[in-house]
Amino acid sequence: MRKYVLINSEDVGIIDLDKVLQTDLSRLRYNNDKSQTFVKYKGDKPSFLGDRTEYNHEDFLELLSGDEWQSED
Repeated sequence: MRKYVLINSEDVGIIDLDKVLQTDLSRLRYNNDKSQTFVKYKGDKPSFLGDRTEYNHEDFLELLSGDEWQSED
């Protein structure tokens, strides 16, 4: 089961690509004001994510459907 964690844009440097499903930092999806992105992973939360909130797939899809993540195009 995939899990998701939001990350503030200024914290992107903490991402360990060996521990998440993303393969390239340049391909991360950001919210509309570019203040947040996210990572997804399977299994236990990678330690570099600390105490950030973990979302399941269903809850994260709901979050992404909000205005903050929807483009105006």
